[in-house]
Amino acid sequence: MTDDRWLTDDQLDAWLTFQAASTLLDAALDRQLQRDAGLPHAYYLILAMLSDVPGRTLRMSDLAVMTQSSQSRLSHAVSRLEGNGWVRRVPCPDDRRSTLARLTDAGFDVLAAAAPGHVATVRAHVFDRLTAEQVEQLRAIGRTILDGLDAPTVCPGQVPRLAE
Repeated sequence: MTDDRWLTDDQLDAWLTFQAASTLLDAALDRQLQRDAGLPHAYYLILAMLSDVPGRTLRMSDLAVMTQSSQSRLSHAVSRLEGNGWVRRVPCPDDRRSTLARLTDAGFDVLAAAAPGHVATVRAHVFDRLTAEQVEQLRAIGRTILDGLDAPTVCPGQVPRLAE
């Protein structure tokens, strides 16, 4: 390895700042949702992704992609959500190998109750601190990073809305 592949001091500072911010933000979002809604951030994302699609239904494989989760981790989470009556698994009518996850009315109600606190936390920790120009820069930086990753998308060119 040559020295030119190491991070410069500025790059290292930017990287460590990004790492710390993303780790602390994820933890703050999880704490808020656990405290106020009794569900982890990962479960909130599952409910949110299902709420944002027609029929509130997705193939489990597509839901795994949208939530950046492994199939086994998603299956475990959906089992827990099913146990609460918030999600139902149904057979896929056009592909017997696939299973659909469907958000129930009770799950939608849980999401609707949790969303205001989640959005307030996202605003407080991110958007209330940024100018409009910085929000655009954040979007552009995020998309540039995503474009360089081998992350499959369900809807090409679109990143699902995570909170509104």
